[in-house]
Amino acid sequence: MTNRARVSLLLAPSLIILCVLFFGGFLLGIMQSLNYMPMIGLDSPNFEAYKMMFTDEQFFQSLLLTLWISIVTTVLVIVLSIVSALALRNTFVGKRLVNFLYQFPITVPYVVITIGTLFLFSQSGSVARIAYNMGIISDQSMFPELVNDKFGLGIIFVYVWKQVPFIGVIVLSILQSMGNNFEELARSLGANKWQSFRHVLLPIIIPGILPASIITFAYTFGSYEVPFLLGRPYPAVLSILAYRLYDNVDLNARPEAMAMAVFMTAFLVVLVFLYKKLLNKASGRD
Repeated sequence: MTNRARVSLLLAPSLIILCVLFFGGFLLGIMQSLNYMPMIGLDSPNFEAYKMMFTDEQFFQSLLLTLWISIVTTVLVIVLSIVSALALRNTFVGKRLVNFLYQFPITVPYVVITIGTLFLFSQSGSVARIAYNMGIISDQSMFPELVNDKFGLGIIFVYVWKQVPFIGVIVLSILQSMGNNFEELARSLGANKWQSFRHVLLPIIIPGILPASIITFAYTFGSYEVPFLLGRPYPAVLSILAYRLYDNVDLNARPEAMAMAVFMTAFLVVLVFLYKKLLNKASGRD
């Protein structure tokens, strides 16, 4: 038996379970999104749920909010991870401690970070109370809305704090593996710091950033617990809106909930396809 066949046999049980759970659930979701739920008398498949979804103003407001949070988070995470990795690449006093503190958020669950953010930065939180006691603000309601705000700043903060080390460690490992030879060569040819970064470092680290950034965007786009705790009831992100419809006592609302879930899955599948195209282009493959 070849090594490839042995590996396939070892992975087969897990892959079968994964495929059954994912594709089985996805197929069931598609059927329900097409108004096919014989248990409640819906036995004529149609696209009514999708029509209701795409004509619902609340859906588009939720979609815009979800895209806003996902895009801003991904951009900030990429920029900050590159900047921090470039800084940590250098040798300085206390680097070991800084590295530990930098990677610490990776080990902290999202729920813990979310609750901590809620206690610290809400208008009744610790920072607002300290500002009030110090006389910086005359009332705690004057503290800026950083949690449960219409722009999702608290949500973005949690995602950025958690995910910057995730991508930053990847970028740092790439920078450390390549050494300083390419930059020194560019400097010897007359390039300044920005030109060395733009034309030497960035093309090398992009293939490592793209996979991590697509994971960041996909997770942020479909996440539930952070927006549930730190977001406003209206407009809510798509994951919360879909869950509310799914949890409705009226089962006739479930097809629209499943239509939103199918839409989110299809959107992310298209995104992954585009990512592969970008990755192949960045690595020089057709």
